[in-house]
This record gives sequence, C-alpha cells and structure tokens, in this order.
Amino acid sequence: MTIACAGIGVGAVTSVAIGDAFLLRRGPVCVTPSWVSTELIEAEVGRFEQAIRAAAEQLHGVRDQIPHDTPSDIAEFIDTHLLMLEDKALSGQPIHLIRNEGLSAEWALQQHRDALIQVFDQMDDAYLRTRRDDLDHVVSRILNILLLQHDAPINELRGQIVLAEDLTPADVILMKNQEIAGFVTDYGGPMSHTAILARSLGIPAVVGTRGATTCLQHGERLVLDASNGIVLADCDEAMLQYFRARRDADQSRVTELRRRRERPAITRDGQTISLLANIELADDVIGAHANGAQGIGLYRTEFLFMNRQTPPTEDEHFAAYRAVVQGMRGKPIAIRTLDLGADKQPAGSSYSGASCNPALGLRAIRLCLKEPELFVPQVRAILRTSAMGPVRIMLPMLTATWEVDQARRVIRQAMQQLDVEGVAYDPDIPVGGMIEVPAAALTARAFARRLDFMSIGTNDLVQYTLAIDRVDDELNYLYDPLHPAVLRLIAEVIRACTETGVPLSMCGEMAGDTRFVPLLIGMGLREFSMQPAALLDVREQILALDSTRLAQIVKRAFDNLDDFDPTELLRELGAAH
Repeated sequence: MTIACAGIGVGAVTSVAIGDAFLLRRGPVCVTPSWVSTELIEAEVGRFEQAIRAAAEQLHGVRDQIPHDTPSDIAEFIDTHLLMLEDKALSGQPIHLIRNEGLSAEWALQQHRDALIQVFDQMDDAYLRTRRDDLDHVVSRILNILLLQHDAPINELRGQIVLAEDLTPADVILMKNQEIAGFVTDYGGPMSHTAILARSLGIPAVVGTRGATTCLQHGERLVLDASNGIVLADCDEAMLQYFRARRDADQSRVTELRRRRERPAITRDGQTISLLANIELADDVIGAHANGAQGIGLYRTEFLFMNRQTPPTEDEHFAAYRAVVQGMRGKPIAIRTLDLGADKQPAGSSYSGASCNPALGLRAIRLCLKEPELFVPQVRAILRTSAMGPVRIMLPMLTATWEVDQARRVIRQAMQQLDVEGVAYDPDIPVGGMIEVPAAALTARAFARRLDFMSIGTNDLVQYTLAIDRVDDELNYLYDPLHPAVLRLIAEVIRACTETGVPLSMCGEMAGDTRFVPLLIGMGLREFSMQPAALLDVREQILALDSTRLAQIVKRAFDNLDDFDPTELLRELGAAH
C-alpha cells in the first residue's frame, strides 16, 4: 500500500471510494486557422449562433440537475455562464470576423477568446481572474460543439475514480449522473464550488493534491479516503476489504441516523440546540424533512430573478413562498431577500454600471434599497405569506444600521398598502439580518437594537475579514475560519445577541461542519442552519457533547487566542464528551 497523494478531503454519505483511475486530460481545444467562402458566410454565422444555443441548452440541462440542497453559489456559477452566452460582448466580435474577414466560426471565436484572455491576464484582481476562467469554460464548451468533440462515454466513467487537474460544477453534475465512485483534483479548496457541490451530491473527493494527475496512472486501482484527505494505490486484498467494510459501515450508519432524525439535539448536559436547513426551492423541503430539520434558517430567493428578462411579479414571489410554507407544515422559515449583485444583473435592475469587484459593490440590501421596484414586490409577497405560517424576513449583507431603518420603512409602507387592500399578513412578522460584514459584526449591539433576530453568514464573513476570494485556489492557504480575527468577530456577535436576548443562528458552511460545531457551541451558539445533508451527522455529534466542558475549553483558548494551536483546540473540543 502506498499513499500516492494527499489533499483536502470532501466528505459524503460515505467517505471511502474504491475504483480504477480514469485520467481525464483536457488540453486546450485545438483550433486551426480556417476560412469560409463568401457564399457560405451567412450559413457560418448561423452555425455559430446554433452552437451558442446548443451550449445554453447543455447548461440549462446541467442546472436542472443541481441538487435542491446545494448552496445558491453553484446555480449562480451556471447562471454566470448562461449570461455570458447571452452577452453580445462574447458573440458580437466573432460574428463580425466571420462576416467581414471570412473566418470560420471556431477560428473567429478562438481569435476573440485569445484577445479577451490577453486583457484578463494583465490584471491582478482575483475576482477578474475568476471571470477569466468562466470565459475559458464557456468558449471551450462552444468550441467543442463546433468541432463536434464530446466528453467520455458514460460507460467509461461508471464506478471509476476520476483524476483531473480541475473540474467545474457542470463536470461534477454530469459525472454524478455517470455514477463515478469519486474524484481527485490537482487544484481546488474546501470552499471551491466543486468541493461544495461534491458534498451536496454525496461524492467522496480529495481536492487540491497539487499532483494527482502526474503521480497516479490511468487504470490503476485506487482507494480514496476523503475523511483523511488521502489517495492510496497498490492496496492488497486485506486493505481493500478493510476499506470496503468502512464504506458499508458508513452507509449503514446514515440509514440508522435517518431513522432517528426526529430526536431533539440536546447535549449531554441538557443544552437544546436548534438545527435548521438552508434551501432554495420548494422541493428542498423534502430533504429538510428527511433529515429532521426543525425549520428553515435560510431560504434563498435569487433563483426567482435569474435567467429572465423581466423581474418576478409579486404573485410569482408569493407562489414560490407559499409552496415552502405549506411544505414545512408550521415550522419557521426565514426568507432572505434578494442577495444578488449588479454583476449578475437581476431581471428588472436599472443599474448599468460595472464594478471591478461586485463582491464589494452594489449588491444585496444595497441593491434592494436602490431599486424599490425589485424590493417592494418581494416584501409584499413575504408579508402575504406570513398570514399562512411562521415566516421571517432576513436582510442580507448589512453594513450600517440605517440600512435596517430604511428597510423597515419599506416594510411598513408595504403593510399600509396591504391594509388598504384588505390583504391579510402578520403585523408582528420578525425582521432579521445577516451578519457577514466585519463592520456589522463589530457593531452587533447596535444591530441587535433594531433587529428581531440575526444570522451569521460565515462564508462571506471569512472572506471579507481576511481580504481573500474564497474560491481562488491560489489563496486556499489563507481561508481560515479559525483565524483569531474571525473568531473574535463571531464571539462579538454571539455576546451581543446573548446580552440583548436577540435570537442568533449561523447559516454558513461552518455551521454544518462537524469540525467546528463543538467550538461554536462552546462559544455560546445555540442555533445552526445548514445544508439538509449535514443535519444527521451534526445532530448525532451534538448528542455526545458536553456544552459546559466546551465552554471551559473555549474560554481558555480565548484567553490566549493569538497564540493558540487550532488543530489542538479542535482535537480537545472533539473529545469533550
């Protein structure tokens, strides 16, 4: 047995995969210079436009297969590619080159791609580097259609462990349908779109190995151990039997946990922990119920605004929210208002500016307050839904308390309109906010005086605090939820809510990660919202924990936070039974 490579393990229902290696090598699509005769130019334009339509159809098919409990980032990744396909900035120049210089469709697109990539390569901005990769993915998809190139047949991937330099979310979705056993990549990190999607799909993976495609051979038998982040080769039969037993035990364990999903999550010393689900679509409530969610801590609504020319109507909002309320059968639901940025151009937005870094630009509550024609119909629909069950309004990306004041004015005005119209709603509907910007965390007490509940969004809080793009592979080493600055911000929010009596939850990836749950309970957090697939393991873990001991360990760590050892702290917390 040889540990062939190591990286970052991505857990699933089972953390073990056994299969033959399928080495997926993807060099640049080869395009040779070519031209068409004058009489065929319009036909060539038509061929190019048909390839764009075919690429869009492929992506729509991929999007329809995204699991319902997957974070909206994944759907937004696909939506970004769809928007690029619709953008005349991508298609206009190739068509010009075909018509005016007689280039073939693929050669015109390749020329345009090279010119755009040259511009991107001169930029240092991490966000723009991500857009460069998006451009490359989209152009490659169109070129493959034009050149009649296809992916590996389904029967070549079933039951195998795919080795690749990197994979896109679209790749992972298609490979799931091809029933791969797992995958290993050279690049990627724990917060990459690919890793997040693998968790949702239940695919064991090891990412960020920095060399799997060079040290492993196509066709050799591999064991992928995601729990330890390693890939093994040359295993004898005894070792293979051991890992098969582990895989079977994992699957049996999940079956048993699901049978006991209704048990309250209570620590050994009697602390009750609330476990909620993050969802995006009405069908997601099936997974929430199946895994014992006590409610919905984050209902993402961005899907209503994407891939359309006009904004959703109030009735469209209402129909979507009503379905979730009815599906949850009286359990509480926090509906987050629009959390897209101007870079995604939500339907109906009048904003036409371009931001160098949309993550820091006009997005979320900032966009909603600037564009009431987007915000008001959504608020009215949420209010109407509140007459049917326990619904809450959650405002994303708060930075200043006046944003809450303005949002509440919009909500009051909507209530007055509904009163005049004789439409029922809950006049006491709770209004809460997402704490995902350091400024909001540091002024949490001021927000607590204005909000009925709060929720910590750790994904953005970490990246804003550490000034990194959480999906940039080159910065994986800096993405650290245990950084002292991040922990101090989380602690400040917990302290502010505890002292003011304002309910607090956490809804980022950190909340569903069993490595961090003991730490967060020790810090005083009592409500967690996560992907439905994570609920079973987190509930089982909580039942074995002693919150009093956890609090003591955390206090000692915070007394010397700048010099603590994160690995040792997590080990000690995990053993606090």
